[in-house]
Amino acid sequence: MKVHPRCSYCLLSRVHQEAELSTDNEELIQKAILGGIKTLNSLYEPGMPAAELSTPMHRKAYEILDDNDPYKSMKELSSKTAERFMPVIRSHVFNGEGDDIATFKRAVLAAVIGNYFDYGVMGLEVPIDVFDETFKDHFERGLDIDDTDRMLDKLSNVVYLADNCGEILIDTLVFEIIKKMGGKITLVVRGAPILNDVTMEEIEEFGIADKVDRVLTTGSNAIGVRLQEAPEELKDALDNASLIISKGMANYETMSEESYRPIAYLLKVKCDPVGEDIGAPKGCSVARLFE
Repeated sequence: MKVHPRCSYCLLSRVHQEAELSTDNEELIQKAILGGIKTLNSLYEPGMPAAELSTPMHRKAYEILDDNDPYKSMKELSSKTAERFMPVIRSHVFNGEGDDIATFKRAVLAAVIGNYFDYGVMGLEVPIDVFDETFKDHFERGLDIDDTDRMLDKLSNVVYLADNCGEILIDTLVFEIIKKMGGKITLVVRGAPILNDVTMEEIEEFGIADKVDRVLTTGSNAIGVRLQEAPEELKDALDNASLIISKGMANYETMSEESYRPIAYLLKVKCDPVGEDIGAPKGCSVARLFE
């Protein structure tokens, strides 16, 4: 996905947010903002890949703040919230209605709804205090773009690109049904903390490695998947996947710049630039397959 002019001030708002999460030192917050502005001024070019701007901006902020995980408290809150409501979410997915195909569809829907709970997207209020009500409302509404039927014959060797903390617990329901249907799963998480994305720390904390066949990392703290920094093992996995499932907007921003097929994007459209690029208005629940 190419950068949009609206990405510029959204990225600066996120730099401001992570600075405030990291410190109450106003001078240091100002330095982080100035660092973001300087990086934006030096790198921004119309038509450039969005993540080639966002990754350096966040890295500069982290460097100035001397904090490699400013979202740590938000990540913990997301995980605790998802963990608390997993029994309710599971009961919606594994409700005994229909066959494995129907369950797979419900699991994908639940995973997409989980992507809604994302801190730091400008203008998005995360309804963490009414998680259960919000989840039920979105579950009843269903997917706005639903290509799950076309994914069913491609589940033998899935590479699953994870996104945020919290929602990764909901993703395990997708893992469970894919495994039940005979598929193998390679889970991919960030190589180091960036935003509220899941890393090996959360995988180990929640025992998620036991739910998949193997776990790889992106090799760095880049936004999404930056192939220049990715280990060869990940590149090989992507090349040999029967289906790549890409969760969230950051993975969409990077993977949509590549030619991997088939790839399914599971996400909540949380900003207009992503919506315009993927072809779905802001607020839509998307499970879109490209072959």
